[in-house]
Amino acid sequence: MPTTAAGLEAPPAAADVDAVHRLEASVARVIRGKDEVIRMAVVSMLAQGHVLIEDVPGVGKTTLAQSLARSLGLAFQRIQFTSDLLPTDIIGVTIFNQNNQAFEFVPGPLFANVVLADEINRATPKTQSALLEAMNDRKVSVDRKRYSLPRPFIVIATQNPREHHGTFPLPESQLDRFLMSLAIGYPPPDDERRLLLSGGVEAVLEATEPVLSGDELLALQQSVARVAVAEKLADYMLALADSTRRSGEFLLGVSTRGLQSLFRATQALALTEGRTFAVPDDVQRLAGPVLAHRVVVKRGGGDLDAARRAIHRAVATVPVPL
Repeated sequence: MPTTAAGLEAPPAAADVDAVHRLEASVARVIRGKDEVIRMAVVSMLAQGHVLIEDVPGVGKTTLAQSLARSLGLAFQRIQFTSDLLPTDIIGVTIFNQNNQAFEFVPGPLFANVVLADEINRATPKTQSALLEAMNDRKVSVDRKRYSLPRPFIVIATQNPREHHGTFPLPESQLDRFLMSLAIGYPPPDDERRLLLSGGVEAVLEATEPVLSGDELLALQQSVARVAVAEKLADYMLALADSTRRSGEFLLGVSTRGLQSLFRATQALALTEGRTFAVPDDVQRLAGPVLAHRVVVKRGGGDLDAARRAIHRAVATVPVPL
């Protein structure tokens, strides 16, 4: 256990918070001016969740995924999704080995700790669905056999807005497997100017060294499960989900899986803030990123911005527990 300058033992939470801050600082050297996006991505990883990043090309979606993987020293694979990509290109394939006269499974790029599914909505629904079992169970099935994926296992998927040419909208069942949906947006003017004058982030990304190990990340995920959530706060989450199911503004409300994701994310956010308990502010801060991609609003179609605004209006109507 770490000690303070006075030689006294520091509380366990202090070591966890320090580890989180080291990770965020490492990523922030590459992704500048986006502290909230980095915090949400880290919270999702601590909550054992996957992340969907929807934004226009060229704002750092891929760079965020790479910097997280490098900062954790984890095995990283990038899969470029295209319309001709097949499920076996992701999962792997069984081939016949002439040497031992037996069939052998050759793992695909999905067998990594951090998998970047780049432009996931450019692949056909059949290929998109190949990720479902992996994201939900951390296992894949090939020729009636199941293979476990490495731990930790995190999918960071990027997609361009639906109005872009040649995209296939993700089905609701696929969207529900992502713990969070994020939008990076353009950097603040001062950060963008510094980025321009420095020649880009490639050199910084290449020089990024691990600040945490995979085992340390697994330990942080276990610490998240120990964060206390009061019954009143759990009832607050239930009331928020119920408001989306009863409101005439939504065609599809928050699922039970969405509620579970909000619960875990609330625990993770509390840990990053140095608390051993969650508070209503955590729920309100996370409602948009965790719930917006899981609902369908009557006006706005599949637009995430419209869904986020609808979620924020739902939050405003639910009384905060005292």
